[in-house]
Amino acid sequence: MAWIYLGIAIVFEIGFALGTNATRGFTRLWPSVFTLLSAAGGIFTLSLALKTLDVSVGYTIWTGVGSIGTVVFGALLYKEKINAAKLVSFAAIIGGVALLRLAAM
Repeated sequence: MAWIYLGIAIVFEIGFALGTNATRGFTRLWPSVFTLLSAAGGIFTLSLALKTLDVSVGYTIWTGVGSIGTVVFGALLYKEKINAAKLVSFAAIIGGVALLRLAAM
């Protein structure tokens, strides 16, 4: 169940990051509400995951996979560019997440 909570927390993390961009400095009401709810949901579900997972594993995966999701969806929604350096960074993050997952077994 901890991995399910972590997956949900990652979705909230991506929503939080993308929503923050849409708030335009928290001057737009509904994007601001969405962003704050996403932040709270992410922290809450991460805390549920960390009841079982080591914080070093759970938090690192949460931020790593959340970062990848933010870059991918930032490219799709905000037309941000994905270059070779970002792709290499993705590979490093994915490799690190895979190793952490194996270490947690």
